[in-house]
Amino acid sequence: MRKTALVTGAASGLGALAAQRLAAGGWDVVAVDVDEDGLARTALRSPNTHTRACDVADPAAVEAVVAESGAVHRVVHAAAVSPLAPALEQPLADVERTLRIDYLGTVNVVRATLPGMLGRGAGELILFSSLAAFTPVAGSSAYGAAKAAVNAYAETLANEHRGSGVRFRIVCPRQVDTPAYRAAAAADPGGTAAGMRPMPPRAVLDAVDRSLAGDGLYVFPDAITRAVVLARRYAPGLLRRALPAN
Repeated sequence: MRKTALVTGAASGLGALAAQRLAAGGWDVVAVDVDEDGLARTALRSPNTHTRACDVADPAAVEAVVAESGAVHRVVHAAAVSPLAPALEQPLADVERTLRIDYLGTVNVVRATLPGMLGRGAGELILFSSLAAFTPVAGSSAYGAAKAAVNAYAETLANEHRGSGVRFRIVCPRQVDTPAYRAAAAADPGGTAAGMRPMPPRAVLDAVDRSLAGDGLYVFPDAITRAVVLARRYAPGLLRRALPAN
């Protein structure tokens, strides 16, 4: 009997690749996104991928998708938005939308799926955060704040449910070569998004797979990410000076 994985943000980028890899590995995949055309591309020629148009910021919609999906054994929650703008110039509507999707969307997905995992005493809850949660990157105040909230929420969940049989992972990559990254880099060629060669999505997912073979809560997918996190902890002033101010 196949296990079921729920993958959000599955229309493109990391979510799409995660859904395709799981389907190729024999999982039944419930691929979730608001972009129905993108979901169709993700599920192309994959009879064990089932697409569901759903906004993760809508708790009732998330509950409905999970209820019709049966027992969910793995969650890969990659749905997010990351509008970039200076903190005092970013429209409040963009800030609120980022918090609704990136943070409250995470809460909605967890509340819909985690109780079933706890009841079975098994499951994998993989939540995508970002290196932006650790670094004061210019233009990413709303996104970084939302992802920092995801980190705090997931750490608390993992602590509250130690020994439950459910494995928690918080994945914090740096820039990843996704359509969203490429669009941001093209819109601002001299900006932060274009300042470093991005990671390939497969490298991020490979790091997640390796982490599931062992222990640990956070997944920092490459040496650059790990170095920045260490600098944030032990040399925050040096890190601030190294980052562009605008």
